Amino acid sequence: MRILGLMKKTGEIGLEFLIDKLTRSIENIITGDSFPTEISLISSQDLEIVTKKKGWLFNWKTEFGNKERDVFKLTIVNNPLVIQGLISLEVKEDHVYMHLVENAPFNKGENKVYSGVAGNLVAFACKLSFQRGHEGNVAFISKTQLIAHYVKTLGAIHFGGRLMIIETNAAVKLINRYFHNG
Repeated sequence: MRILGLMKKTGEIGLEFLIDKLTRSIENIITGDSFPTEISLISSQDLEIVTKKKGWLFNWKTEFGNKERDVFKLTIVNNPLVIQGLISLEVKEDHVYMHLVENAPFNKGENKVYSGVAGNLVAFACKLSFQRGHEGNVAFISKTQLIAHYVKTLGAIHFGGRLMIIETNAAVKLINRYFHNG
């Protein structure tokens, strides 16, 4: 995997998403019930509900407007209007690059509703990498304090600096966990 272009980037923010639990979809924290999910491209209408005023940390409108990136939303099957989390991805020459990952405001902190959201989104990035012929390879820049967390929870490799890589074997494990029905 060629990553020289990534090493030269400066000013790249580090991702700061927590893998609270690797589930088989997403799970309700209180009941433990599991819900099947869907991942689809975000629409311009969705941008009205994923704003900083509504508790989202990132400017998803800016991500949506970047033509090199695609923003995907995670929703529960048959409930497409409630966005559980978002991910911004760019398909590179030999891998998929994760620019941003964010749980919905109600899926963060002590009182979150669902676990497994971030893991589900990362597994999707791995799946997209395979679909684009990149052997599941995914790269991202981590916040320094989360490097060990991503190694442990995602099987990511710390490549140097804050660069993290999810290679084929780890990608397959994530995909099999979240996309076991196809």
